[in-house]
Order: sequence, then C-alpha cells, then structure tokens
Amino acid sequence: MQTEHTERRRQVVLDTETTGLSPGEGHRIVEVGLVEMVNRHCTGNTFHHYIHPQREIPEEAARIHGITDAQVAGAPKFGEIAEAMLAFIGDSPLVIHNAVFDLSFLNHELALCGRPSLDGHPVVDTLTEARRRHPRQRNSLDALCRRYGVDNSQRTLHGALLDAEILADVYVAMLGGHQTALDGLTEQWGGSTLVIAGEASRASSHPGLIPHGATLPVGRVPRLVPPSPEELAAHTTLLTRLEGGSSGH
Repeated sequence: MQTEHTERRRQVVLDTETTGLSPGEGHRIVEVGLVEMVNRHCTGNTFHHYIHPQREIPEEAARIHGITDAQVAGAPKFGEIAEAMLAFIGDSPLVIHNAVFDLSFLNHELALCGRPSLDGHPVVDTLTEARRRHPRQRNSLDALCRRYGVDNSQRTLHGALLDAEILADVYVAMLGGHQTALDGLTEQWGGSTLVIAGEASRASSHPGLIPHGATLPVGRVPRLVPPSPEELAAHTTLLTRLEGGSSGH
C-alpha cells in the first residue's frame, strides 16, 4: 500500500496587548496570545495569558483592549510565563502583524526576566507583506479582514488571542488558502522569510525581507518597516471609533 509523505510545517501566530506604545517609556505587556498552525491549518492548540504589567494600565490603553488593573491584579508576571511561552514557540517561525512593535516589547520583557531574546528568530511580518502587495492603502488588521473577506465581527475590542486567531485566517487568505502540505513561503512570498536580528526596535523606513537561511554580515540589522504616523495615530483615534460603534484598528 503506497503512502504519501506529507511534511509537517508548523508556524505560530502571535499577538500582544500592552499598556502603551513603547517599552522605552516604561510600558509593558498585559496580554499575550499564540495560535499554532500546521500546514496552514489552525490546530486548536493555543497559548494565552493575561499578565500583570507591574504598573498601572492607562485609561486610554484599557479602553482599546478592555484590560483593567483589576483584571490583571492576580495575573502572573511575564517572567512567570516566559519559559512556557518560549517552549510553545520552539523553533517554529512566528507570524506577526507589525512585528517590530510586538518583538520590541517581547524582547524587552525577556531581557527583564533574564531570558533569551527572539533576535534571529524567523518571523513573517504580515504588515510588511501587505504594504508590498497593497501600497498606499490601509493595511491594518481590520482593513485586511475586509480585503480578504475574513470575519472579524467579534472584534469589538483588541484581544491578543482573538487577534492572533483572526491574523491566522488573514495570513492563510494572503497565501491563497489552505493546502494539505505547506511547501513554504519560498513560492508564495518571493522566497523570503523575514528574520529579525539585532534589536527589533531598530528599524528604518524601507522593507527588507531576508531570504530564509541567508547569512547576514556581522552587525547588520535587517531593515524593517516601522508603523506609519497614521497607524500609530490609530491607537489614539481608536477610542473615538469605538465610541461610534466601529471596530477599526
């Protein structure tokens, strides 16, 4: 009896919620959500924690993601879940929307608790790819849901696990749909996987996709696309949209 070998390709979709926009200003992670995908299919295996940020959550942040000081009062600190989070990720590529933002916070938190950073870990940044495919258009997660027909009707507030689940659907749609075996990004996205090396917060204004397995010159940091002023402003203007009944990001 002939059997067909199917390669198992695992990826982890990741999202975080934070107390603000920059770890350099003392902001911290309050929620982390990870979703496992194998061969473009969500397996149902997830990792999710609310996190005590060891600081007050500003009202403007709480009104975006709905997480309050009272809600995380008994939650674990990041250092208490870091090892389990890293074990869940393993060596699987991460899929993140606006990777510079999430990785800057994650690496900051990992450094504070003495854990290894995610520098050099393979990462697919869906925001970078969306900007390449759809220049001069809105490429927020909500905008991509509308563009690719992904249902985000439950997303009335930001949430790390919900957003990771939605991003998984968006990512699959961007790749062209489900398939039995994922042959890799080499065919779908021009042979490139984004590799974050060095400090994730050091970014320029030009996208730089590094071919998977490529060796970078010593000291070189791949150039990433930071959020545009409009996208940064969305964190502030979201409150107004939410009050008007919108779920935009």
